[in-house]
Amino acid sequence: MKALVIGATGATGKDLVDILLQDADYTSVVIFVRSATQQSHPKLTEVLTDFDNLDAVCQFIHGDVWFSCLGTTLKTAGSKDKQWHIDFEIPLKFAEIAKRNGVFRVVLLSAYGAKASSPLFYSMVKGKLEDRIEALAFHQYIIFKPAMLLRKDTDRTGERVSAPLLNFLNGLGLFRKLRPLPTSLLAEKMAKAPKILSTGLHIIMLDKIRDL
Repeated sequence: MKALVIGATGATGKDLVDILLQDADYTSVVIFVRSATQQSHPKLTEVLTDFDNLDAVCQFIHGDVWFSCLGTTLKTAGSKDKQWHIDFEIPLKFAEIAKRNGVFRVVLLSAYGAKASSPLFYSMVKGKLEDRIEALAFHQYIIFKPAMLLRKDTDRTGERVSAPLLNFLNGLGLFRKLRPLPTSLLAEKMAKAPKILSTGLHIIMLDKIRDL
């Protein structure tokens, strides 16, 4: 299969690309990035991309499955408008081009609690993206909804504080459903999902990801 990836330079995206390159079922991996990653592999193609002008790279948006790991935080984005653009407008535009170009499968990294009607901005953005991509009617649409992620060398204060606390509580048998998930394990399950799941919509909630 030929895989397309956006968000390939984030924590989960990096792990996903590494796994796809090692997986014999994926014969080609195309990543869309703002600047060169300096990563080299016979199966890897980098497409330097202006994400504000995706039509300029539409000729490269052809393949069997598209993985979306793109996302940011409000702090990093700097404003709600910028976060909306990165987390909603860019992946939706990519999805529309992918559907037009005959990409049949989508694997979307969303978030626990994502819902279009949510009063929380982040959850609302993720929920609306889920719904809009579903409306495009891909043959296979897989949504992953993890909660706390364990990123290598994270600089996110909330993760540095919350992850050890949750791990401690998990050790006591509490909040096991919410235990932190390593990005490497999430990426492994994302790469596996389109190969083993049927066509149609699949929503993989946080308590089911480890069992996939």
